[in-house]
Formats: sequence, structure tokens, C-alpha cells
Amino acid sequence: MGERVTADLVVERLRAWGVPRVFGYSGDGINALMGALRRAGEPEFVQARHEEAAAFMAVGHAKYTGGVGVVTSTQGPGAVHLLTGLYDAKLDGVPVVALMGQQERSVLGSQYQQEIDLQTLVKDVAAQFAATVSSPEQLPMVLDRAFRAALATRSPAVVVLPHDVQQAPAPEPGQEHGVVVTAPTWRPARVLPHEEDLRAAAAVLSSGRRPALLVGQGARHAWGEVVAVAERLGAGIATSLLGKPWADEGHPLAAGVMGHLGTTASATVLGGCDTLLLVGTNDPWTEFYPPPGQARAVQVDLDGRHLGDRYPVEVALHGDAAETLRALLPLLSPPADGAWRGEVEDAVRSWHELAAERAATPADPVNPERVVAELTPRLPADAQVAVDVGSVTYWYARQLRLPPGVPAHLSSTLASMGCSVPYGLAAKLAAPDRPVVALSGDGAMQMLGNAELVTVAHRWRSWADPRFVVCVLVNRDLAEVTWEQRETEGDPRFDESQSLPEFPFAGYAELLGLTGIRVTDPGELGGAWDRALAADRPVVLEVLTDADVPLLPPFPAGEAALPSFTAALEQEGPAGAGARQLLETYADQERRRS
Repeated sequence: MGERVTADLVVERLRAWGVPRVFGYSGDGINALMGALRRAGEPEFVQARHEEAAAFMAVGHAKYTGGVGVVTSTQGPGAVHLLTGLYDAKLDGVPVVALMGQQERSVLGSQYQQEIDLQTLVKDVAAQFAATVSSPEQLPMVLDRAFRAALATRSPAVVVLPHDVQQAPAPEPGQEHGVVVTAPTWRPARVLPHEEDLRAAAAVLSSGRRPALLVGQGARHAWGEVVAVAERLGAGIATSLLGKPWADEGHPLAAGVMGHLGTTASATVLGGCDTLLLVGTNDPWTEFYPPPGQARAVQVDLDGRHLGDRYPVEVALHGDAAETLRALLPLLSPPADGAWRGEVEDAVRSWHELAAERAATPADPVNPERVVAELTPRLPADAQVAVDVGSVTYWYARQLRLPPGVPAHLSSTLASMGCSVPYGLAAKLAAPDRPVVALSGDGAMQMLGNAELVTVAHRWRSWADPRFVVCVLVNRDLAEVTWEQRETEGDPRFDESQSLPEFPFAGYAELLGLTGIRVTDPGELGGAWDRALAADRPVVLEVLTDADVPLLPPFPAGEAALPSFTAALEQEGPAGAGARQLLETYADQERRRS
């Protein structure tokens, strides 16, 4: 093999940290690391079609597995392309380590080809840790600190690797001045609030007659404890978008997702509560929280920086969600009567009826809500779900009922289009024996998803379970932005900015050697899902849907938005007639249940 070089030491350290795969794209600045990965045989290297997608894969790996996602790129444009995925990791709070190649140290500062000041580039996105390895002796320490920072702060860390350092002979470990010897190890702590804080929190929560819980991704391992607390208090449970996969929405107190894309039941619970328990959430939709002063509030979070961030809480509990709720439960007193619980359960039942009615509402040609609703009873119990950004996020939040244990992830806080297929690939590579379903719009697929279908076509034959279904809701419109223009600007649809070109998604799948299914009739949806989920290879399920189906927020916010929607649609004239009719239908459906 020849002399062992520092790039080999990088690979050895990745293995010591238990990294199963590295996502990325090669280039001259990182080629020494490519050689080391080839020689070692593991971690596996996963080549994406674009560095942005590779970064999304690393984020997806972290979200689905709970481990650290690792991505690599060359210097210059390759490193720049990683930024979107790294910001996705930062804003959704997951650990990712990026290994960025760099030109030789001797040319830095000369305006050399592809020379970028990478530490300045990542100063914000990798604020917790970013370092350039300036000598081989420094490499183990920098990598160890990057992984520990990513895990401890749940954020991206960046290691810049100059090419000549990668090629330099690997040093032997030793103790000497100027060399820091570290260990590739980290374990999470047990974090519990003080007893007096638990008692103060219990006093606040037990004082209310109309309690509610707002639950985020911090409750990933605490759903049992969340339910126990809700049952003790008779409280409704709303979730953030990131918290949705960790809740059993079949529970009678589960009110579903909150916010603009949320459910009417969540609006009832949060709008009517007098006490609020926030569990592992930092959801930014603050206008959908109870008005300040309406509810006395307690917050539980493992990250102390989030305590009191979104709502004026009386008691802040710094601790792990599951352990904190277990310690809090015996201190809670149930309400004197069950009237509020009855209101919550009625609101949840009413929401389920409204969701079913909306999925059945005729549209031209297919109502997108029905596409997702038809998936719910068919979703395999061992599936993994990836969701893109756009109007499809609304239909996922409102119509997909996930079986317990089925994870679903998306770019939530950054809300970056194009994440679903890279996320789905990360999920599939981590668990090749489990089926994957990715939900996307045609805008997101044209932006990034189509390219990564090439990666799916390249890799699927090695998967134990070949099922990988990409459902594309095709409405030839950037529908979420169109409805935002109407709601927040009072502007009519701007065709030049909103129209999308036609693309034969199902036909493209067939060209790649996959299965393509095209649906234009709602009556075909059930059979199409059945066929897709039974296929012997990945499937692109292309469904022609109606862009006029409104993205109406739950009332009362939705009712307040109606004048702006209506004024904008009136400016559209005959072109807006279908959307006006559907908007009126959706508003009437909700009014009947108010």
C-alpha cells in the first residue's frame, strides 16, 4: 500500500466514531481522502449528484438514525454547495460533520483557483465548531472536537482539510509539547431539573382547568410519558411539525400539528387552554401559541438556550423530556372535572371528520389531500417517510396518520425545497430492509429530486427491500408561494414566477429503469398506491393535482385571512374562479364545525 498518510488517519478516526457512510462528491481538494476511503473499504462512500443533496443526505442520516451525519466535498464551489444542508442541520438541531477539502497551504492567500476562505464561509452555520487542520499532528484532536461539538450542541461542525496535509505522512501518537492527544468518545449526560423546580411546575400545571401540551422533536423518546401526563391532566396534545412523527395521532387527545399548516383541533386546544406545557419544542409559529397572559406555562427542554424562547414561561425545566416528565407525573393533580377533556376529544373527532371531508372534496383533476389520505391506511408499519417542502407539507401534516414507530422527516425550520429524495436515500441506506415513501411536489423534484433519482436508479439493486416510492404531486405551480402571495401580500397569482414547465416524471422513471405510474383520476389512487407499494423496484407515482386547493390556515387565523385571499383572487378574474370556489367550500366546511 505505501506510506500511511494523514488522510488514512481521517478514515481511521471516522471508523472510531462509528461512522457507517460518508456522503459527498469528489474533487482535487479532497482526493487524498477519497484514496484513503478506497483503501480502507469503510466507511462506505455515497456519491450524490450534487453536494447540496449530499449534505441533505447527511442531515437525513442524522435524523433517521440519531447518529452523526458526515458529508465531504472539495474546496470552492463544492464547499459552497454544502451550505444549504448544513443550515438545515443547524436550524433543525441535528449533528453533522462536514469535511471540506482545501488547496495546499502554500497557495492560500494568492487568489488561487477555487480558493475560498472556508472558515469565514462557515462562520455562522458552524458557529459551534469550525477549524482548519494545519498539521498532521492536529488532525485527531480537531476531528474529535468536531464530533463532540456536533453531538453536544446538535449542530453542524466543519473540518477544513488542506490537500497537502491530507497527503503528509501520518504521525505516530506521542506526548510532547504542542501536541494535544484526544480520544474519540462522547456520552450524553443525564439531565434532570431540581426538585423545587419540578414542584413549582406541578403547581402551575395542576392549577389549570384547560391544560394543553405542545410537543416537539425533543419528545422523540418520551411519547409514553407525554401521554401519561396528558391523561393525568386531561390535556390536549398539539405537536410541532418536527414533533408529528413522535406522536400517535390515533390517541383521542392528540390534536395534531399546530400552526399555519396545522389542524383545527390544535387551534382549539392552543386557543382555549389556560395552562401550557411545552415539551422539547422551539416551534417558531408563535402567532398560533396562546396569547401571552392567557396561559400559565411550563417548558421542558434539554437545551437550556431554548427555555423561554417562544413563550413567557413561569417555570423552566432544564432536562431530558422523558426523565423530566416521569419525575413530574406523580406531582400532578388531575382537574376537578373532565369538561375540558371532553371538549378536546370533540375537537379531535371533528378534525378527523373535516380532514376526511376535505380529502373527498372534488378537484380538477385530483385533490392533493386525497392522495395523501389514501396512503394512510396503506403505509407499511415498517416504512420510513421523507417529506419535501411546499404545499405537500400541508397535506402531510393534515392527512398522513403515521403508524407508531414510522419516522418521517423534512427540512422544517429552514424549509428548503428538494430535501425529500436525499432524505429518503439516507433512510434507505441506513435501513435497506425497510420501505421508503417520499412525498414531493413537482417544484421540489425539478429543483433537486430528479437528479437524485439517478442515485436511486444506481443503488437500488443492492437493497434488501427494493421499495422506494416517490409520490410527486404535479400541479405545475409553486402553489405554496402562490397562496402566500394571495394571503400575505393581497396579490394575485404572478404566472411568470409561479408556473412550472411540464415534466414527464413517470416517463423519466421508466427511462431510469424504475417503474412509473401516472394518475389523473382520483378513483385510481388506491390501486396506484397498492401497486407502488408492492413493486419489485423503486417507483415514481406521478399524480396530477389541483393547484387551486387552498392552503387555508385553521380558524380563527384562516377566517382572518379570507378577505386577503378573496381580494387577491378577485383580481385574477376568471382564472381565479376555481380557487375562489374551493376556498369558499373549505371555509364553509370549517364553519359548520365551529
